[in-house]
Amino acid sequence: MSKITTDETEILAQQHPIAPYLRMDRMPHIWCPTCGIGTVVKCYATALEQSGVDLDKVAVVSGIGCTGRVAGYMKLDAFHTTHGRAIPFATGLKLGRPEMLVTVFSGDGDLAGIGGNHLIHTGRRNIDMLVILVNNFIYGMTGGQNAPTTPIPARSSTMPYGNFEPPFNLPHLVASCGATYVARWTSLHIRRLTKSFNEAIHRKGFRFIEVIAPCSTLYARLNKLGTGFHLMQFYHDHAEIHHGIDTREVGIGYQDTIICGKFIDEEKPTFLELMNNHYRKVLGDKFVPMPLEGGMIREQD
Repeated sequence: MSKITTDETEILAQQHPIAPYLRMDRMPHIWCPTCGIGTVVKCYATALEQSGVDLDKVAVVSGIGCTGRVAGYMKLDAFHTTHGRAIPFATGLKLGRPEMLVTVFSGDGDLAGIGGNHLIHTGRRNIDMLVILVNNFIYGMTGGQNAPTTPIPARSSTMPYGNFEPPFNLPHLVASCGATYVARWTSLHIRRLTKSFNEAIHRKGFRFIEVIAPCSTLYARLNKLGTGFHLMQFYHDHAEIHHGIDTREVGIGYQDTIICGKFIDEEKPTFLELMNNHYRKVLGDKFVPMPLEGGMIREQD
């Protein structure tokens, strides 16, 4: 990550409060007007600022898709990986540099579609990472195809007569796999989403936050739902907060109630903790655990 001086940070902050966290030379961004992804990025940047974490120890990993572009815009160590492979890439990064705060920031198609297998096994292993999944119910960048989250009977470019495939209930999916922190908010819940990000940053284990966000260009247009503003109005009128609810009850129907809140918050040994404890028992003094600062890579003096 390129360093910026205090004076440069102050100048950027006058342009926009989160400008110091963004690669401003890459602006304007590619996201459509009224897309919710920018709001989610703002909440994440604000949470980083509030948390006081060392930004040199933060990495953002994204895959392919509209939300996958987040990595390219964050002024952090960031990696834009291939389709569906953000989570295994992040796993390797976390295991190689365990001191890092690793955040996966991608969309429902990337993480729950082609990347779905990685999602469930990383939850099962309780890899210590934060996964932020922006769900707009459709493949937004590649033409509006049916996604693993498209509700019945919403239309998409590949289901022009309406979807008949049951969608994933993502909080329940990751909870059943072993995630230690599971929450859902919409891009309208700015303060609550920021608080949830901040909270998850300070937790360990596999943390998963789903954010429901508008796609006015494809999902709203194909389903005649109006603009992104109208979708935000819908969130206002139909989102209900139920902390601790059974995740089996938080599936999302077409233009139906959106259950939000923090559903799971618990502590369990992470993958690295389990691995180290196991090999200490099996190998005794022969086992030398990886130092916190990582294996082959060391900080340069």
